Amino acid sequence: MVRVKICGITNPADAVAAASYGADAIGLVFATGRRQVTIEKAREIANAVPPYVNVVGVFVDEAVGEVNRIIDWVGLDTVQLHGSESPAYCREVRAKVVKGIRVREGYLEELASYKGCVSGFLLDTFVPGQPGGTGQTFDWSLAVQAKEYGPVILAGGLTPENVRKAIETTLPYGVDVSSGVETGGMKNQDKMRRFIEQVRRYNYAGTA
Repeated sequence: MVRVKICGITNPADAVAAASYGADAIGLVFATGRRQVTIEKAREIANAVPPYVNVVGVFVDEAVGEVNRIIDWVGLDTVQLHGSESPAYCREVRAKVVKGIRVREGYLEELASYKGCVSGFLLDTFVPGQPGGTGQTFDWSLAVQAKEYGPVILAGGLTPENVRKAIETTLPYGVDVSSGVETGGMKNQDKMRRFIEQVRRYNYAGTA
C-alpha cells in the first residue's frame, strides 16, 4: 500500500480537499519559501484536517527546541527535516522524523548514518543550493537501493502523469508531491485528485 502526502498546503480548504480525495498526509512548510505558513495558520489547517490524516511539519535547520514547540502548538504528527540536521538532532525531536535526503553521489552513506534514529527517508532531487521542492525528477532506480535503510518516500518532480511509473520503478513506502499538483503556484484540487487516484489505482491493481 503506497501512501500519499500532499505537501506545501497553505490553507484549510486545500487540506480538507486532499484528505477527501484520500491523502494519507498533508505537509506544512515552516522553512522560508513561498509555501511557508505561520504557526497560527498551521494550527488552523491542522485543526481542519479530519481524523487519521497525518499532519507533517517541514523544517530546514531550525533549532530543535523551536521544532518541538511547534510540534506541541500545532499538533504535528511527524516532522520532515531537509537541512543538515544530525542523527543526534533527530533523536531530540518529539515526533516521528522523516529525513529528507537529496540523491547524489555518496547518498547511501548519508542514509546509513541515520538508520535507526528516524522513521523513514524522503528522497528528493539534488539541486545545488536548494533543500528540496525543486519539481525535478531524479533516476528513480537509485531509490531501490535505499530501501534497506528504512521506509522510502519518493519525491521530486512527481505529477499525476508520471507517479504510476515512479511507483512501478521503485515500489516506495510513499510518494510526496507539491509543485506537481499546482497551477500558477497554487494547489490545483483537480490535480490533487488525479494524483491520488493514480496511486490508489496502483494499490488496488498491484503491479498488474
